[in-house]
Amino acid sequence: MSDVLNESEIETLHKGAMGAGLLVSTSDRGFFDSFKEAGALAKHVAAARGSSESAVVKQVAAGRGTGFGVTSSPEQIESGTLDALRSAVALLEAKAPDEVEAYRSFVLELARSVAAAAPGGDDAEAGAVGKIETALAGGAASAS
Repeated sequence: MSDVLNESEIETLHKGAMGAGLLVSTSDRGFFDSFKEAGALAKHVAAARGSSESAVVKQVAAGRGTGFGVTSSPEQIESGTLDALRSAVALLEAKAPDEVEAYRSFVLELARSVAAAAPGGDDAEAGAVGKIETALAGGAASAS
């Protein structure tokens, strides 16, 4: 499976996944909440790296960084994340269709665990998760 996607494509999948966590976190900015949310993101990624049954998810979880700079604005994080997620789903549908659901589940669980990490901001975080779900629907949305 790991030979199906090249390094650049794996980076796109990684950016989408990490960006999903960042998007939820930046949707409701609270200084201390950010630490809790970053911890939830790191914990979720480490668990996937160690125990996911998906070779692609393990590769994505093994990546470093977020794909975004420290000075990225919330708008840049949102547009970059949603673009990366749409590209990731399209790549997987074309090259590894059996991995699409594993990737979608990984990203949604990651986003939801970040949203649940700190109290408050529920509406903003739910909106961010909704945008992530829509981006992940990709080609499947038009099929259903």
